[in-house]
Amino acid sequence: MIRILANDGIENKAVEALEEKGYEVIKDHIEPEKLKKEIKNIDCLIVRSATKVRKDLIDEAAVNGRLKLVIRGGVGIDNIDAAYALENGIKVNNTPNASSISVAEMTFGHMIAAARNIAIANVTMRQGKWEKKKYQGNELYGKTLGLIGFGRIAREVAKRAVAFGMKVVYYDICKIDEVPTCTCVSKEEVIKQADFISLHIPYTKGEPYVIGEKEFNIMKDGAYVINCARGGVLDEKALVAALDKGKLKGAALDVFEEEPIKNEELLKNTKISLTPHIGAATEEAQERIGEEIVEIVEQFFNKKH
Repeated sequence: MIRILANDGIENKAVEALEEKGYEVIKDHIEPEKLKKEIKNIDCLIVRSATKVRKDLIDEAAVNGRLKLVIRGGVGIDNIDAAYALENGIKVNNTPNASSISVAEMTFGHMIAAARNIAIANVTMRQGKWEKKKYQGNELYGKTLGLIGFGRIAREVAKRAVAFGMKVVYYDICKIDEVPTCTCVSKEEVIKQADFISLHIPYTKGEPYVIGEKEFNIMKDGAYVINCARGGVLDEKALVAALDKGKLKGAALDVFEEEPIKNEELLKNTKISLTPHIGAATEEAQERIGEEIVEIVEQFFNKKH
């Protein structure tokens, strides 16, 4: 029997579907050191962002030769050494379609929260303060949204921005088909033109920040930055500096360079709307992720056997 370990959890309907198809599904979370020992008994490993599938774990799996498939329930695979896994005969898949709408809605929610001071106003009200005059914000209507990366999630964000009466400009390293409601420009022009800048790109280990001190310096005064993509693509220290000196008016982050977040400068900065990497944490997205995982498992193992 093919054994599947869903080490970071999986939607119950997906478990039931896999078990009905004859797979054994293990839902217990196994800590890293123990996982190295247990991996020899696993054919398919399903992870989210918590479990790291690095070289040492892949080496253990390769020596024992049973693990053939790793699935990331989500979009980014920066917690998996995917190229190394492939070199060792282990295929890596993700579920890029399942969470696009959820993350796009989260991004848009953060834009509104940052522009209207919703997060900090909520906190101070619960402290018994009525600071009505303190929290003058900005409308989204008539503003320019700049998207760095123009994949599935960014396009969903763009649709919502257009509905709000925003102008949308974007940059992507790949050749993208023209979208009538959006304008493709250079990365530098996105950064210079946008009132709101939202990141929609993967993190690549060892690569420089996509948004760092240089980029903050050429942004509009009073701009907002939103990152619901991946931690590590934005320089958090440079972000705090830009906020502190008034270059930026606000920011919103759902992902961080270190998770769980330990950066006190971010946690204490009242100009930043913060959430704990919950962009895809909706019932609908989790159900779609589960469905996509079942499809990937079936396609892979039915081909193999």
